[in-house]
Amino acid sequence: MKKILMTMAAALMAVTMNAQVYVGGSLAFEAWSSQKNAGDKSETVFKIMPEIGYNLNEEWAIGTVIGYQNDKFKGINGVSESAFSIAPYARYTYAKPGKVSLFVDGGLSFTSATKADWTEIAIGFMPGIAVSLTDNLSFVSHLGFIGWDQLNPDGDDNNTSKFGLNLDATNITFGLYYNF
Repeated sequence: MKKILMTMAAALMAVTMNAQVYVGGSLAFEAWSSQKNAGDKSETVFKIMPEIGYNLNEEWAIGTVIGYQNDKFKGINGVSESAFSIAPYARYTYAKPGKVSLFVDGGLSFTSATKADWTEIAIGFMPGIAVSLTDNLSFVSHLGFIGWDQLNPDGDDNNTSKFGLNLDATNITFGLYYNF
């Protein structure tokens, strides 16, 4: 039994010593408000999106983002809403000039909110860039989304679906990764 445990520990150390596992994620904060003539409404959004991944080789990686979002509304029923999401992906790195890597993530995301009882499913691709700051630390950014997205609010016959390319400034993420 001792030999089996020692072999498993050695195998685990060998996997993590090859800089194949990475952890990181991103944070987001947004607030907006309107004046009295526009409805006197406001919203504050906070998101935390931790991420873990595994580099299969120089070009391919797999990973997942597990996130939490909190929205606080004023003037729109005055509620606070929480949502949880999971987004597994496969990453293909197609160019690596120096310390910069250009990649595309292809995957599926599922988000579910509690009080408002809605779900969202998205399938598509997110292009990105990673800049190696040190041997273990990378700055990572995603720009845009190409794919399909469906929002299913509570109730009958009120789902919305969209398909296309979204490259506006509201669809940019920034984060840091630590490579083991």
